[in-house]
Amino acid sequence: MSASKNYILDEVIAAKKMRRMALEIIENNEGETELVLAGVEDNGSVIARIIQGMIAELSSISTSLITISLDKRRPEEITLSTNTGFNDKVVIIVDDVANSGRTLLYALKPFLAWHPRKIQTLILVERSHNSFPVRPDYTGLSIASTLQEHIYVEVEGSQVKGAYLA
Repeated sequence: MSASKNYILDEVIAAKKMRRMALEIIENNEGETELVLAGVEDNGSVIARIIQGMIAELSSISTSLITISLDKRRPEEITLSTNTGFNDKVVIIVDDVANSGRTLLYALKPFLAWHPRKIQTLILVERSHNSFPVRPDYTGLSIASTLQEHIYVEVEGSQVKGAYLA
């Protein structure tokens, strides 16, 4: 990690927060046999994969992992890596940072064509500037920031290295 960046999460704390969220998912989905973790490309997919591993380590709930692809600035076209059907399933949409709530709102769209039992959302870092009526069910860190500040989550390979304000 670079000392010049204003880190709000380091690798160790990010891992602890993801483990806590995995435990919350298990607790809030007691009795479920399967969860679909849908990671928003790219960082959300890495976080979803990490959470999937933690859920497997901590419980017997089966998980499947899919990727949601969309342009976060202009999210007209949203695609899923698999469209095997989500009727009566629990879907958890995973992303790295929630700024306005817009990405989460659009990421919900393809699942509305099905009849999932539940749709939940997980965010590693949430800002307090929501413009859309979507709130994460699971949050690693909630931070008040100015509208001019941006939060970046650093991912290297399959690991979350940290998050910083810029």
